[in-house]
Amino acid sequence: MSTWASDLRVLRQLLLHRTTGSTHQDRLESFYGKQAGDYDGFRSRLLHGRQPLIEQLDFTDGGVWVDLGCGTGENVTLAGDRAGCLSEVHLVDLSPSLMGIAKRRDLAGPVVRTHLADATTFRAIDRPADLVTFSYSLTMIPDWFAAVDAAIQLLRPGGRIGVTDFYVSRKHADPPLRQHGWLRRAFWQHWFAADNVFLSGDHLAMLQRKFKTLHLSEHTGKVPYLPMLRAPYYVFIGQLD
Repeated sequence: MSTWASDLRVLRQLLLHRTTGSTHQDRLESFYGKQAGDYDGFRSRLLHGRQPLIEQLDFTDGGVWVDLGCGTGENVTLAGDRAGCLSEVHLVDLSPSLMGIAKRRDLAGPVVRTHLADATTFRAIDRPADLVTFSYSLTMIPDWFAAVDAAIQLLRPGGRIGVTDFYVSRKHADPPLRQHGWLRRAFWQHWFAADNVFLSGDHLAMLQRKFKTLHLSEHTGKVPYLPMLRAPYYVFIGQLD
């Protein structure tokens, strides 16, 4: 019963709430403020790329991990003991409500620091990062070009980036990338844009241009309560030269 009540609160926010605000932070808080406590339960059945991304990541002994647009910090929990070898984990998000939940996360081993900050300008680490991740956050950052540049600035040479997100292909995707038809591209772009989530065919192209591709896989995943729909998403891991 509690799961139904939690889902109902999320669905009410998704379907009936009008997102307002004059700044990106205001709009994020307008959207997430009333569903932050229910976020992880519902999204665990929608954000299918999170677990595969975490499983593909290598965590460096004594390394630094920066999770940009961390939301509630669920990636820390998913990483569990595998990330225990790190020295520092930095969780960065612009939503106060989501960050409030992230602050309660715990990971044995490294120091976990939370930052209420803009992912496009965040630099508050003492030494270069070994790993930067975007987990379903790149599509929610208006200036995503700046977010990718921020990741590059944070990483040490040879450091890695891990990204998973919803996407659509370019109109003419280069093989071996998947080609989505015009109806799928249009549907999913309009569907997610209603919640200020902006799918793009350029995210993967930019990531492949800026980083050496170590892993790339493209998938579709079920949407809660809409069994006929499967949203496209990708998992990407790259290395900075």
